[in-house]
Amino acid sequence: MSIIIKGIRLNGKTSDIFIEGNRIKEIDDQLDVKADEVIPGEGKAAVPSFVNGHTHAAMTLLRGYADDMPLQEWLQTKIWPIEAHMTEEDIYWGAKLACLEMIKTGTTFFNDMYWHWRGTARAVEEMGIRAAISAVFIDLFDAQKAKEQIALNEQLYAERDAFGPRVTFTLGPHAIYTVSEAALRWCAEFARDKGVLVHFHLAETEEEIQECLKKHGVRPVKYLEQIGFLGPHLVACHCVWLDEEDIAILKAHEVRAVHNPTSNMKLTVGGVFPYPQLREGGIITALGTDGCASNNNLDMLETAKLASLLQKFHTGDPVIMPAHEALDLITLQGARAFGLESGVLKAGHWADIALVDLNNSQLTPHFHLASDLIYAANGSCIDTLICDGRILLRGGHVEGEEEIIAKAREKAFDLVKRSAG
Repeated sequence: MSIIIKGIRLNGKTSDIFIEGNRIKEIDDQLDVKADEVIPGEGKAAVPSFVNGHTHAAMTLLRGYADDMPLQEWLQTKIWPIEAHMTEEDIYWGAKLACLEMIKTGTTFFNDMYWHWRGTARAVEEMGIRAAISAVFIDLFDAQKAKEQIALNEQLYAERDAFGPRVTFTLGPHAIYTVSEAALRWCAEFARDKGVLVHFHLAETEEEIQECLKKHGVRPVKYLEQIGFLGPHLVACHCVWLDEEDIAILKAHEVRAVHNPTSNMKLTVGGVFPYPQLREGGIITALGTDGCASNNNLDMLETAKLASLLQKFHTGDPVIMPAHEALDLITLQGARAFGLESGVLKAGHWADIALVDLNNSQLTPHFHLASDLIYAANGSCIDTLICDGRILLRGGHVEGEEEIIAKAREKAFDLVKRSAG
């Protein structure tokens, strides 16, 4: 399969982009090549598709189910009880809805942690995008549960290739307050041995810090260093409550960080992601939405806007995280965080491309693309999305989207009914 995008705006000039297979073959002012499909680029701009660094995808089924609550009450009285009733089929349709929403808003990769791993993997394979998928690993300090979780992850790792190259297996130990030290040590050892990533919640709340100090005598980052958990395999999400020593330790171990501004503000975690310090420390940083029960959408342009505005408001510096930098966090930096061959449009890279409708009212009059995308627009400005050399979105529409929406709605209300009774 080959595609040529003719006359598209790219980096401020009009270009043609030739795609062969799943990679960008050539970019030039005017290309004289034949392709299986021609996409007219007039009135559109091409940007790298977006990376969502932290999700619980099938939480789309819980969108709006439990809002305006403190974090621990939200988890313990609403989220965990209903999740206990979820089936693989629930997860499958919830994840398909998440993939649909991400496709329609320009995202082609997400980093996921949720129940029923196979359900999410099936959805990703069918929808045509990419994901690093982990099963939630929680043992609640029970040795038998830890043994069961280890066996499950070993089995999922063995099955990973059955879902194709766009699905990447990762480990998903939840957090230091839900996973035993022995299990965390196993996860780190397994990750190093197999070359897989570890998806983890870190330093999300002050309560987490205080409990770790009380239990271990050190802060979470230091505790994780002491047990050998840190390394370049670790993608640490939230990272709100970090001090200078924490940041230095994370840098020394080449840990990647993911900022989730919308979720952090909505659940009032009491602090702000220390972006300037992490940037100064050279730590690779991406952005994430978190799940739809705590955001409540998967729109990375909205996430990037809120990240930028939150930093400006918190620091009092209007030039902190400017528009081009916020856009980098969901493209180039996001790709770096997960080792993706994307994030920039150039020959040899994956053909993961979003085409922006420049005639969208939010992009008018259109002085600067990055400013328009970050401060003015949202994901609805995406007209066309290509992932792995395949067109997933045309004119804002995804094939089969009506069925996905209907089935996900049906599953969500059925789940609530089952959990209540």
